[in-house]
Amino acid sequence: MSSAELAPVPTSPAWYAKVDRFRRWTRPVLVANLVGQIGIIVTGGAVRLTGSGLGCSTWPLCEPGSFTPEFHSAMSIHPLIEFGNRTLTGVVGIIALAVLVLLWTDTTRSTSFRRASSLPLIGVALQALIGGVTVLLHLHPAVVGVHFLVSAALVAVSAYLLYRSGEGDGQPTAAVDRRTTLVGRVLAVLAVPLLVLGVLATGSGPHGGDDEVAYRFSLDPALISKAHAASVWLFLVVLVVLTVMVLRQATAPARARKAVLVLVGVTLLQGLIGYVQYFTGLPEILVAAHMLGAGLLITSLTWTLLTLRVRA
Repeated sequence: MSSAELAPVPTSPAWYAKVDRFRRWTRPVLVANLVGQIGIIVTGGAVRLTGSGLGCSTWPLCEPGSFTPEFHSAMSIHPLIEFGNRTLTGVVGIIALAVLVLLWTDTTRSTSFRRASSLPLIGVALQALIGGVTVLLHLHPAVVGVHFLVSAALVAVSAYLLYRSGEGDGQPTAAVDRRTTLVGRVLAVLAVPLLVLGVLATGSGPHGGDDEVAYRFSLDPALISKAHAASVWLFLVVLVVLTVMVLRQATAPARARKAVLVLVGVTLLQGLIGYVQYFTGLPEILVAAHMLGAGLLITSLTWTLLTLRVRA
């Protein structure tokens, strides 16, 4: 990172100072942002698992001529679930806007960190558009998959912002040796096919989001599930290697040791849920728990990688 990138902005609009009184809320807002990004993965999953994906027949309106569901005696709960998820998107968007205002106006922080604060809001806006395309294309699994992967990226970004808020803006220096850093990067790369194969397994399974109109990938669910499981095992093997390397290094910071052990625990629990849901016929509650676990896994992985270096 260049010295110019680290330097505070020399001048700023007068209204920036008015935000200072709310600066103490920065960390709570960042926590709320992360919780919201993980939560919307779960609520989005609830829409699909309850068959409410087309509870609102169009987008951005819920029904032609109305932003809200039309209440009548024959209506089901599906429109309420879908509309509730859309409403939560608005809440997450407001929180993301608060993140942007609080971090962007903090001229004591580096330019790169302040710029990163715009990503949650940009991501939420993008997700709203993808959600609309999902409805208009009748829940095509490819679009639904992209919808989830963008959410996964937003969780990683949100976890990054929360962690970085407690650091300085000095040059990052390695807290472990080069081999350990390399293994950490390999682990990060392996998370990508793990998530993608999970999306393919989901898109080939029974929970399409609507009982009548729901496309599925023309893939063998058993085969793609085994491929996903193989990617999890590979991820776990590399994670064990990383854990041993971190724990054996006397110079490794305590937070790195704690983070890697938490990641092992989250990964094992997520794998257990995955196997149990597969062999019990994919019950909705376990699928929802697996989606929550995905958000927690991404968060834990992001924080683990960040503990492998320090900033002054």
